[in-house]
Amino acid sequence: MHKGILFGIGAYLIWGFFPIMFKSLQSVPPLEIVFQRVVWSFIFLIFVTLIGKSWNRLKSVAGKPKVLGLYGLASVFLAVNWLVYVYGVNSGHIVETSLGYFINPLLSVALGVILLREKLRPLQWVPVGLASMGVIYLTAHYGSVPWISLTLAFSFGMYGLIKKIAPLGALDGLTIETAILFLPSLGFISYFGLQGSGSFVQKGIDTSLLLILAGIITAIPLLLFASAARLIPLSSIGLLQYIAPTGQFLIGVFLYHEPFTQERLLGFSIIWLALLIFTLDGFWARKRPVHASKSKVSTLRV
Repeated sequence: MHKGILFGIGAYLIWGFFPIMFKSLQSVPPLEIVFQRVVWSFIFLIFVTLIGKSWNRLKSVAGKPKVLGLYGLASVFLAVNWLVYVYGVNSGHIVETSLGYFINPLLSVALGVILLREKLRPLQWVPVGLASMGVIYLTAHYGSVPWISLTLAFSFGMYGLIKKIAPLGALDGLTIETAILFLPSLGFISYFGLQGSGSFVQKGIDTSLLLILAGIITAIPLLLFASAARLIPLSSIGLLQYIAPTGQFLIGVFLYHEPFTQERLLGFSIIWLALLIFTLDGFWARKRPVHASKSKVSTLRV
């Protein structure tokens, strides 16, 4: 299997289990969780950078205005996505957050085709159409404008587009993004601590360790995602993203018992069918070039 596909699958599997992590931090305000994620992600990434001996390379590119501008924009979309996601999970809307990440791949496909001129194989249009139908159906039966879903879809769709066209590798890019957010986040955490309303240390060792772990776990799938975005088409990334919301949906319904109607079941089933068709088409597409290549090599040897 293509290395980029494996990176993408790994990222989305981890993201699929994120609701469990943030439900365990329900006593911490969403804004503080985001600040803690930024701080501990940055510290973890600096450690990885030093271990990998890539610090000098990072310093040589970090000061370029165009690089800072691009990754500064990415960090804004990332922070918005984190905040809305944590709020959605801890306010009992895990199913709605999963809907946002079901909508997001459609936006990624649209951005890839329209802005990056990526082309879809004929059969790939079938899952795109089915997924669109499923999302429209789910939105229509939601009963109101799903602002959590739409904000998550737009913010991460734009983040994915920036990562696709960004000049740096996964580690360098994510380190710069978290570095841009680090000082403001550290400042707010310090302010909360001085006011006595902070959660780190004040709410016990268990909460403090979970906040540190949340930062580390935050960085790992983002590194995998950024690597995948540079190796495979954005349209492929868009449809792989159904793995994460499926996991989040299952956790929301079966672990936290959020309501799930027959209408939602039908909409989600249409989207799962789209993912199955996309996966099979990708498998067949990878098989064809391999056979063709083997035939060509055999002919040359003869």
